[in-house]
Amino acid sequence: MSDKKTLLLVDGSSYLYRAFHAMPDLRAVPGDPASPATGAIRGMINMMQALRKEVHADYAACVFDAKGPTFRDAIYPAYKQQRSPMPDDLRAQISPIHEVVRLLGWKVLDVPGVEADDVIGTLAVTAARQGIEVIVSSGDKDLAQLVNEHITIIDTMNGKRRDLAGVEAEFGVPARLMVDFQTLVGDQVDNVPGVEKVGPKTAAKWLQEYGSLDAVVESADKIKGVAGENLRKALGWLPMGRQLLTIKTDCDLDGWVEGLPRLDAITIGTPDTSRLKDFYEQYGFKGLARALGGDAPAAAPATVVAMPGESGDLFADHSASPVAEAAQQRAVVYDTILNWTDFDHWLQRLMKAELVALDTETTSLDEMRAEIVGISFSVQPGEAAYIPLAHAGPDAPAQLPLAEVLVRLRPWLQDSKRHKLGQHIKYDRHVFANHGIEVQGYVHDTMLQSYVLEVHQPHGLSSLAERHLGRSGISFEDLCGKGAHQISFDQVEIVKAAEYSCEDSDQTLDVHLALWPKLQADAKLTFIYELEIASSEALYRIERNGVLIDAPTLAAQSHELGQRILQLETEAYEIAGQPFNLSSPKQLGEI
Repeated sequence: MSDKKTLLLVDGSSYLYRAFHAMPDLRAVPGDPASPATGAIRGMINMMQALRKEVHADYAACVFDAKGPTFRDAIYPAYKQQRSPMPDDLRAQISPIHEVVRLLGWKVLDVPGVEADDVIGTLAVTAARQGIEVIVSSGDKDLAQLVNEHITIIDTMNGKRRDLAGVEAEFGVPARLMVDFQTLVGDQVDNVPGVEKVGPKTAAKWLQEYGSLDAVVESADKIKGVAGENLRKALGWLPMGRQLLTIKTDCDLDGWVEGLPRLDAITIGTPDTSRLKDFYEQYGFKGLARALGGDAPAAAPATVVAMPGESGDLFADHSASPVAEAAQQRAVVYDTILNWTDFDHWLQRLMKAELVALDTETTSLDEMRAEIVGISFSVQPGEAAYIPLAHAGPDAPAQLPLAEVLVRLRPWLQDSKRHKLGQHIKYDRHVFANHGIEVQGYVHDTMLQSYVLEVHQPHGLSSLAERHLGRSGISFEDLCGKGAHQISFDQVEIVKAAEYSCEDSDQTLDVHLALWPKLQADAKLTFIYELEIASSEALYRIERNGVLIDAPTLAAQSHELGQRILQLETEAYEIAGQPFNLSSPKQLGEI
């Protein structure tokens, strides 16, 4: 136990944008586009509640950017000039977000003339000087310049932790040189130029070699090549760039935080449950209002338990349907299987379950070449497990051997009486077949259920979960990146891979529970769905085995058809009295 106090600072502006883009289009009156948007509000509530559970703090504040210009706009009018305006639906939710964060027990700050980063910097440095441990929750890399032995930046969305070691590992320079690093690289998001064509690697190299930006400037004449020329061209700009990118740590917070340097004014408070309940009911959060019950604060709607240190599903949400509301309120438990004891426990659960959602993580989207990296199961809503089998990242722990796991799973996988469910089951069947296993007992496919019920809607799992459950989760791009920088799944950290895969299996089971009753209620739709399942089986066999062709007969048919086409074209020209292009709609229309 430590007697040290902790200050928790939340980058509210970063949070609200994340909440807005992560949540579906929720409305105070579900289904009414004219009703006020509530998605960002709901996402913010989830994130703040989850963070408070994860980080125990004595002092806390949620800091937002205030309306109006800042001192940076005054010294550099082009600052952030290229940014798109805030969406109207988000702008309308800012005031209620401030209100609900206060009701949840947080001090809310939006200080005019400076940015949220400057207020965070001032409070963080003030507390650190008193030996108070400071945790800043934000995805903004700019805040890394604040890091020291008392100040740590955490990003709850991806588990990233920027302490002294983390900053140097990520950027290649110590935290004390982050302002110098950012000045050389520039900040495209804020429209602050750096040195042209100097990226993070070159900037880190220069700072490692010369020790500081001032020393780099003094040695500018010695630096060769295009990079050296561009550095010399930028010498007049660099002081301005540094001023714009340096976070202020001496903001005047009189009237905002009383009694500084003491932090009594931002002691973390208790939620105002009575007013919270009224707020939740006003904005249509019926599940949260009911969860308040008596005097206890509403719990965060979902917590993922995967491996030690893993955080929960911050964006679980509500919907009008009973299945969706149940999913939103449910505690979520995800296991990671790294030993035979846990494996045997889950195998027994699989054997006893009436229906199991099954998902594979693989090396490729090409189903005929993909190999298994991991397997996940969900036996009931909110409970799932992931077996990592071929993760090869630098920090990957020891995993169960793939071949032996498949040997032990084979009796269950090939038992047609053990009913299974998937999202696009044909892909997973091919993946298992690549390892010599013919899976039997697939009775449901959520992708085909969606196709039968709503043919013109997207049928991907994330779209289905948002549409029918109000749930949004981790995307493949969030996990692996995009384009040239995308990594393969076997390089993903097991903690993150487990949450992603378990979430897929869990959501698949939840989506099935929402869609299957709708199909059962209509005999014609049920019949069509059964045809789709049968067609999926036939297509799988064709794709797996190929189609036998009688080559001589096919060649004879081709020759016969070709001769008949030539005859018909000649007859058409004779009738028209001239040749023309039968494939041209324009010429055919004129004829």
